[in-house]
Amino acid sequence: MMADFLVEIGTEELPPKSLMILANAFHDHIINGFNSNFLSFNKSKVFATPRRIAVLLEDLEEQAPTKEIVIWGPPKEIAFDKKGSPSKAGKAFAKKNGIPLNSLFDMIEIEQGKEKLCYKSKMAGAKTVKIAKEIIESALTSLPVQKNMRWGSSVLEFVRPIQWIVVLFGNKVINSKIMGQESSNITYGHRFHNGEKIILNTPLEYQKTLREANVIADFFERKELIRSSVEETAKKVGGTAVIGEALLDEVTALNEWPIALMGSFEKKFLTVPNEALISSMVEHQKYFHLVDADGKLLPLFITIANIESKDPDQIILGNERVIRPRLSDAAFFYESDKRTTLQQKREALKTVIFQEKLGSVYEKTVRLVSLIKYIAPLVNANNAFSIRAAEICKSDLVTDMVNEFETLQGVMGKYYASYDGEADEVAESILEHYMPKFSGDSIPATNTGVALALTDRLDTLTGIFGIGEQPTGSKDPFALRRSSLGLLRIIIEHKINVDLFEALKRAAAGHRQHINNEDETCKQVLTYIIDRLKYVYEEKNIPTVVFLSVASRKLTNLLDIHERVNAVNTFSGFPECASLASANKRVSNILSKNSIKNVPKQLNESLLIEPSEIVLAKLIGELEKKIKPFIKERSYSLILKLLSSLATPVDKFFDDVMVMADNKDIRMNRLVILQKLRALFLEVADISFLAPMK
Repeated sequence: MMADFLVEIGTEELPPKSLMILANAFHDHIINGFNSNFLSFNKSKVFATPRRIAVLLEDLEEQAPTKEIVIWGPPKEIAFDKKGSPSKAGKAFAKKNGIPLNSLFDMIEIEQGKEKLCYKSKMAGAKTVKIAKEIIESALTSLPVQKNMRWGSSVLEFVRPIQWIVVLFGNKVINSKIMGQESSNITYGHRFHNGEKIILNTPLEYQKTLREANVIADFFERKELIRSSVEETAKKVGGTAVIGEALLDEVTALNEWPIALMGSFEKKFLTVPNEALISSMVEHQKYFHLVDADGKLLPLFITIANIESKDPDQIILGNERVIRPRLSDAAFFYESDKRTTLQQKREALKTVIFQEKLGSVYEKTVRLVSLIKYIAPLVNANNAFSIRAAEICKSDLVTDMVNEFETLQGVMGKYYASYDGEADEVAESILEHYMPKFSGDSIPATNTGVALALTDRLDTLTGIFGIGEQPTGSKDPFALRRSSLGLLRIIIEHKINVDLFEALKRAAAGHRQHINNEDETCKQVLTYIIDRLKYVYEEKNIPTVVFLSVASRKLTNLLDIHERVNAVNTFSGFPECASLASANKRVSNILSKNSIKNVPKQLNESLLIEPSEIVLAKLIGELEKKIKPFIKERSYSLILKLLSSLATPVDKFFDDVMVMADNKDIRMNRLVILQKLRALFLEVADISFLAPMK
């Protein structure tokens, strides 16, 4: 027998930014709970609104299948004594499983060719109505909640006070007391439109019944409704609404019955940098802003009301009254900040701590100035611009605007630098040096921005690693993973030819008073950064073995590593790759077992006997000369293409030639052939990593 199952947890308003995290985790725990008890269902659906999370399972089994239990006991010769009576071990097995002693003789079966005691029984499958309470409670207590609440006199804790719980199986309530609440088939609609009790007759009525009570229970349906209504509202005034996914998700989590309304603000505020106005509307008020056909900000906004008002103008006026002082504050902060230059503000950075052991942000800017003198020439950046940018790049951290809107750091620095009369590239670099801020974000475009972005990241990485605060598990307070990925992208996408280890040593020198072992710190940071590359290539569907074949070369130039990885990835698709990779692995194994440190590098051609070794030796010599100029040019794909011609000669060599010949001179000469063969490929990578797993 099967029936539909519904569990709904009704609460006070849930935290909007974590609503779907909680709902999805609840859903997963519920279905895992039934699955682990062998109770199957056809499909599941999760619901989430500000005041509830719910899970619907269609066609959930009433009871799991009966399970046969097989318990193996001791071997026959141990379970019975010489007289055939149950031994101590036999009696213990009988007692443990509740078996009459005279029944043991009937419980002998064969396992792996040996007679043993075997007890078989059948266990009835779990019943949904019996285990639902346990599964629900386990799901609720397992949710990823950072901080729980208590309410009333209860000692129970949950993310928000629980107001009601629905547990329905078919048309019947599974009566349980969960988190201090008696379950029922009673839910509630919209707090203002329909606050009366609503009786649910069956789980499948849930979504439709709530809609009639002014609640759209499906988060994603609500999200798309908001998106479309915002877009349509913007079109009415010839504008385009800018809809960020994060804001859309948050607004969806704040409303059960969303209604889009448009408001406006005075045009005079448009003299304030648009980013500040947008931050005020988005971060504080959760408004969607509008732009015209040229992408310029319009003095309009769209808010989402959680109520269908008979007089929407009053809601609009209320929102306009709220946003006006917010924008006035932004305008005041902007004018106030402009009264002192970024250079003057730099002094205030002496009181701002970057990291307790690494000193103030001012001290960081001093290190940046020193380091950027080395980095700037590597990226063709103007030295004077770079030094100036390093001096003032953090000064906007002490402005009123950034103090109010943290996300505007760098953005306001650019505006204030321009106002101060700094060079355009200096101003732009202050914004750019924080880029990329997230996956898929743009990287710096100006040379000064590139230099400053690299310098800032190198300083932070060496400093934090140097004092032993490197990331562990999920703990990464200084966002070093993001910094590393950003550094990788900038170097690779801008094709910057830099020895990363040398750059790290220069950065570590700025922390000399804080770091005990600069060389070891640089090695740790280098390994950490290069390890991030593995994940970058995984996202591009480049096999890990391809990356490892290059990483094994212990290179320190990221651009060089990247070019090699791409070449090896292309080579891995060649028909010759598998045989050559296997041959390289075989060669590597042979050489590792036979040290040839004292063997001359040159072959003794007079010791070449077999035709196949003569052919291979000649081809290796020719390829050594051919690939030499390509190594300097980093034409790794071309090198591997040339080396692919070795496939047939190498196979022939191993088929015809006994490497470990009895004659020592011939044996050593053949080992030299293998050493030269291996060295050819190691000019690019250790392709033995590509050998098929046996």
